[in-house]
Amino acid sequence: MDIQKSQPLTPSKIPTHGVTLKSILIASILIPINCYWVIEMEVIRYSGHPVTISLFFNVIFSLLVVIGFNQLLKRFIPRLALIQSELVIVYLMLSIASGITGHDMLEILVPMLGHAFRFATPENEWQQLFLPFLPEWLTVSDDRLLQGYYEGDLPLYTLDTLLGWTTPILWWTSFITVLVFGMLCINIIIRKQWIEYEKLSYPIIQLPLQMTETHHNRFFRNRLMWLGFGVAGGLALWNGISYLYPFLPELPTRNRSYTVFTESPWNAMGRIPFSLYPFAIGLGFFIPLDLSFSCWFFFWYWRILRVVGAMFGFRSLPGFPYMNEQASGGYLALCVLALWTSRRHLMQVGRLLFIKNNSAEGNDIPVSYRFAVIGLIAVLGFLVMFSYYGGANIVIMIAFFVIYYMISIAITRMRAELGTPVHDLHYSGPDQILTRTVGTRRLGRGNLVMFSMFWFINRAYRSHPMPHQLEGFKIIERTNMTMHRIIFALMFATVLGSLAGFWSLIDRGYQLGMEIRAASPSLTAFGIEPYRRLTGWLQTPTDTLIPESSFMGLGFLQTTILMLFRMRFVWWPFHPAGFAISTSWGMNVTWGCLFMSWLIKLIILKYGGPVKYRMIAPLFLGLILGEFTIGSTWTIVGIIAGIPTYGFWV
Repeated sequence: MDIQKSQPLTPSKIPTHGVTLKSILIASILIPINCYWVIEMEVIRYSGHPVTISLFFNVIFSLLVVIGFNQLLKRFIPRLALIQSELVIVYLMLSIASGITGHDMLEILVPMLGHAFRFATPENEWQQLFLPFLPEWLTVSDDRLLQGYYEGDLPLYTLDTLLGWTTPILWWTSFITVLVFGMLCINIIIRKQWIEYEKLSYPIIQLPLQMTETHHNRFFRNRLMWLGFGVAGGLALWNGISYLYPFLPELPTRNRSYTVFTESPWNAMGRIPFSLYPFAIGLGFFIPLDLSFSCWFFFWYWRILRVVGAMFGFRSLPGFPYMNEQASGGYLALCVLALWTSRRHLMQVGRLLFIKNNSAEGNDIPVSYRFAVIGLIAVLGFLVMFSYYGGANIVIMIAFFVIYYMISIAITRMRAELGTPVHDLHYSGPDQILTRTVGTRRLGRGNLVMFSMFWFINRAYRSHPMPHQLEGFKIIERTNMTMHRIIFALMFATVLGSLAGFWSLIDRGYQLGMEIRAASPSLTAFGIEPYRRLTGWLQTPTDTLIPESSFMGLGFLQTTILMLFRMRFVWWPFHPAGFAISTSWGMNVTWGCLFMSWLIKLIILKYGGPVKYRMIAPLFLGLILGEFTIGSTWTIVGIIAGIPTYGFWV
């Protein structure tokens, strides 16, 4: 014991918390910049779409820039240089803020705030159907404010204009903050089980973990990494030049669709997408073989089912094979199965709630389990009352948010265990589940209005914040960091990211005019979708949709059976997560990349074994970093120069 105490800790073994004034200040500067950059790419230019990928390329590029400046500091002003734990905090805060701003949260919410009032006409009957029932404190109805956002060239930074936007911004920021805090409470409860006991692999963290290592800096000295960087970066550089000078041939890596079958019933497959994104191949290399195989296998499984439907003429089932419905059931099953495998830990957490001395919990948790459980209950209470004052029913909204968090847990589990590069789950959230199973007629106008208000968190789940929180806990464990102040850092990023996202979207509207930006999804998709759907619900009320509900149950059952077979038979090749996520837009785009990475990894493991796999891994990290770096640079060049440039992703 005395010998152990006398041995000094090496720099890499000294526990640090990373939440320092330097890391918070750097993240605070970069968050508004990144939010503005994301909006420029995804809304104004509609190119790039960084937060539709599990690993946000804008965050990786920003982290690379910070690391570059940090190297200069280490050389000239060493006392100001950042250590790995501080770089990790910057990465986590940027990831949380970018996800909240991005494609499936604020980019949908802000266009919704005033769309119904701006575009209500006698023909669409919105005034009679739902306008009087939209919560005033959550929407913008002032014609003057909407004129500035939709037509542009009007001053935003006046007292009256800013005050006009303040009420809905503050209410929605409060809602988002509480919603994300609920995710954090869940992650605190399951963290020890999924990180320490099950030791899940967390493939998504491999690149930021290697990049932030500052003691030996082995990652940036690895030749294979630079080879991968050169290949992917070279392709992005050449294609960017080809975009500007079309006489140069493009080296295609982006998604393209091909008509393979033209005769019935095979043409029911539709056009077949195919891509070879280097970054997706790189991410796929770190996915377990059974999942990468299942992803591309089930992509074809769904296509074959379409052919079967055409062959047998399932006219009474026009939505066959009901992919969205089966995906909903699959995600719910993944949550139930994940919680079932964690049942002993959850029971232990339950016992600890009634023990006054919480030393049994250990010192490596940011807060006690009691605090997390009480916090989660308080979160649900706030969210339900928020909805109640918006006109919804308490019982229905309890079910709504329970389902929402179940889907969130399933996504977080998939990311932690398997590292799926995409997980969008379009049009399959709790609003769709409840309207299918309960029926819009029974739900009533108030619930349907609030379902529409929450469209921005349920349209899809690509930029979901919850997986980034748990992945942050894993990085903290891998880098010997302590949990001190981590809750403050993550929640501060949530609030600042929300405010910066609102500012970016509204500012760009007032400068450019969203109606003038005809190609922008703010007008053509995000703003109108919830109200178009709400109109259909109210004009054509339905009871329980039997086929849709049945196929949702079938998706739940199939996912459960796949998991049972996987647990029973070592040789079983199909992963239930592959079944659930293969219905998505993202998997349609990346299945070819996952097939390539699966094939390459299979060959390496078969003929080289784990040793060769670990040796070659930096090459695939380089593919990710190279395409992210050069691709990000092209977007920055385009924004500064005011010209369209090459977007390497979708």
